[in-house]
Amino acid sequence: MAGKIRRAVRTSYGRTTSAVRRRVREIGGQLTSDAGMSTAEYAVGTIAACGFAAVLYKVVTSGAVSGEMQQLIERALHARF
Repeated sequence: MAGKIRRAVRTSYGRTTSAVRRRVREIGGQLTSDAGMSTAEYAVGTIAACGFAAVLYKVVTSGAVSGEMQQLIERALHARF
């Protein structure tokens, strides 16, 4: 029976852990309903998009991919319908 009973542990602010958990859940619901991004998130998103674009550009302009794309376009232009 003692294993089933949870004691409320007091935090340094005098709240019990259950009250803290309840408040975190309340705040968490408010945070997830926030729409849009902050300036820092825009900066990180922009840097990530630029990095992805740079990697994609390097892949597409590499010799192997460029040659394959050229062959694909030539085959498409010479295809009979």
